[in-house]
Amino acid sequence: MNSGRTKMKVDFNSPVILGFTALCTLALILQAFTGGWTTDMFFSVYRSSLFSPFTYIRFLGHIFGHADWSHYIGNMMLILIIGPLLEEKYGTYNIAVVIFITALITGLVNYILFPRVQLLGASGVVFAFILLSSFTRIREGKIPLTFILVGVIYLGQQVLEGILIQDNISNITHIVGGMTGAYLGYVMNIRGKNPY
Repeated sequence: MNSGRTKMKVDFNSPVILGFTALCTLALILQAFTGGWTTDMFFSVYRSSLFSPFTYIRFLGHIFGHADWSHYIGNMMLILIIGPLLEEKYGTYNIAVVIFITALITGLVNYILFPRVQLLGASGVVFAFILLSSFTRIREGKIPLTFILVGVIYLGQQVLEGILIQDNISNITHIVGGMTGAYLGYVMNIRGKNPY
């Protein structure tokens, strides 16, 4: 006899986003256990010798490291809200590519332009996702007004804060991450779901 109730199951709905979140969590736990050694070695990017293989690992690994739980929670909340919707729209492979490209570009920009600044955190990915999300309804020959507003509000804020406020936030990473997400969103919507 069917009582009309359906059993609720936990759905592993977004493998890339859930895997990304798990790696960020692991990096933060390792940071606590190693006194920050793993973060310095693998999960942050800064000027180091190009002869060291760890330099190349850090170009990508910096997106998994976070300064503390507050930094981690701020980034993960946005990634867990926006990411699954994007992964459903663009596909698991494409979202993994967006994360990879964003990590590489923001890591290289920091390495080249800010040799004395240690960069860590997923905020470049967050901004890539924010701008990418505004491209979900693009049509040929039309730029969504939502994209323009998101670009003006989010990136404009980062430019102003970068000029006016001295803090430990890498505004250039937010701007570069957002521009990367916008470009990849444009490419994926114009060329189709598998442009790579």
